[in-house]
Amino acid sequence: MSLGTFMYDYIEGIIPKERILLEEPMSRHTTFKVGGEAKCMLLIEKEEELIRLIPYLNRIEQDYFLLGNGSNLLVGDRGYRGIIMKLGEGMNKIAVEGECIRVQAGALLSQTAVAAKDAGLSGMEFAAGIPGTVGGGIVMNAGAYGGEMKQITRSVKVMDQEGKILILDNDTMEFGYRTSIIKNRPFVVLEVELQLKAGNKEEIQLKMEELMEKRRSKQPLNFPSAGSTFKRPEGYFAGKLIMEAGMRGYRIGGAQVSEKHCGFIVNAGKATAADIREVIEEVQERVKKRFNVMLEPEVIFLGDF
Repeated sequence: MSLGTFMYDYIEGIIPKERILLEEPMSRHTTFKVGGEAKCMLLIEKEEELIRLIPYLNRIEQDYFLLGNGSNLLVGDRGYRGIIMKLGEGMNKIAVEGECIRVQAGALLSQTAVAAKDAGLSGMEFAAGIPGTVGGGIVMNAGAYGGEMKQITRSVKVMDQEGKILILDNDTMEFGYRTSIIKNRPFVVLEVELQLKAGNKEEIQLKMEELMEKRRSKQPLNFPSAGSTFKRPEGYFAGKLIMEAGMRGYRIGGAQVSEKHCGFIVNAGKATAADIREVIEEVQERVKKRFNVMLEPEVIFLGDF
């Protein structure tokens, strides 16, 4: 057993044995479809489980990572020796309350956008094609096609390292381009209240379809990836810089700069995490050398490469 007996016994007092996965391949849980084994993965179905687990793990100084859909994550080939807590179906409830939607952190942004449409609520159309969860979307202020979570978030229910529950309003969240207060503070997102507006269902549906068609026509959705690999540098577009640096189609092993959209690095076939990381670093180096612009990855690197 790769967990200490005392730690395992404590965790088993909170999480049923069937939801404790030891040496779990992370390639099953990331949209890149790569990554070694996590020492332990816990499938979380209730807020109360996080409230009991996180203070304990902090107290014993055990590394952990909260996982949603794995859509913005690159896990090293040698795996992660900490504990992965993956939000399960018990953490993806969506409740419509008038023009507000109360949604748990594990719900997919796409599912929430559909629920908003079904309720005749407008404002979340931009998120229909984003592959991440609401919790992850809040942490990085996810956005697309002129919309972002900052525009529709009323409040965020979070937990601190000691298990204390806090409600943060929009201003307190310190939303910025692909960032929020949670990027710099050890908070865990539990639930989000979204403020939307009444709209016409058919018009909302058409808008979502229009944005999805844009996404399909411009992005390499036929390959595993983590979406846009780099943040947009101020005054530039990452994909354009990469293309002008001559890196369209650049490949190491199974990892490739997409020929369809240079802002995406894709798993073009049997890539390793090391392949993907090497391509990212080579892109950074060449763009810096050519344009004196340092591209910052949106992708989170986790574990041992």
